[in-house]
Amino acid sequence: MPMLGQNQYGKAETRVVRMVRDGDVHHIKDLNVSVALSGDMADVHRHGDNTGVLPTDTMKNTVYAFAKERGIATAEHFGIELARHFVGSQETIRTARVRIEEYAWERIETGREARHSFVRAGQETRTAQVRYDGRDWEVLSGLRDLTVMNSTDSEFHGFVKDPYTTLPEARDRILATDVHARWRHGWSDAARPEPDWDAAYEGARADLLAAFAETYSLSLQQTLYAMGARVIERRPGIDEIRLSLPNKHHFLVDLAPFGLTNDNEVYFAADRPYGLIEATVLRDGAEARIPTD
Repeated sequence: MPMLGQNQYGKAETRVVRMVRDGDVHHIKDLNVSVALSGDMADVHRHGDNTGVLPTDTMKNTVYAFAKERGIATAEHFGIELARHFVGSQETIRTARVRIEEYAWERIETGREARHSFVRAGQETRTAQVRYDGRDWEVLSGLRDLTVMNSTDSEFHGFVKDPYTTLPEARDRILATDVHARWRHGWSDAARPEPDWDAAYEGARADLLAAFAETYSLSLQQTLYAMGARVIERRPGIDEIRLSLPNKHHFLVDLAPFGLTNDNEVYFAADRPYGLIEATVLRDGAEARIPTD
């Protein structure tokens, strides 16, 4: 008779963001949690008998509930708590493996106290594009995958509602995005000295972050314009900037089925579908040349 070998089952990549609100100062723990359980699973494999099977959906719910009830001091400790729970509470489970990826966030420093504005640590990619036609140069600098978040100071309401609209109005929400930006330098004549490209990049990046952090947002469109306008206003060598901002939605998890309240603390970080906001901001009199795709 065929023998059943090693087996396991679980819930992979449960994204949980735990927000700790210490007055006006907020703290983020952002995890990707994968649970795998193994043990006495012969009956379910051979006969479809689910009496010893803990649903993987329950594993996901446990991650969210533990994030609320026990907090997330460290990824290691959170994993220990989960593994102990799964093995200790289920007779058929002999082993629990919990893998956690933690995404680091740094506070955005703008010269004032950084309380609730964050940038994902070390994630963005710097980009450049040079075009030369034998006479003139066109230099586009930029960045992509610069992940930022405001844990408050963002609203979205007063929008159009039609028969298919189900989105509730929000008076206090998380605003997060991956900044994709390209900016065109005014320099095009090789007879003139080249700009300090590194200084221009660092300055534009700092302006984007500062505008994101300091804008009380009523829409992602408003935030995008504020970010682009900050670069144009403060960087005289830049004539045009195009921004593409996907709205990285964070939805409050319904903890009521577990007898828990969710006071803007535990969120589901959805990766798709997402809103995509794009626009170009220009210096007065400049021509739009950055491609829209």
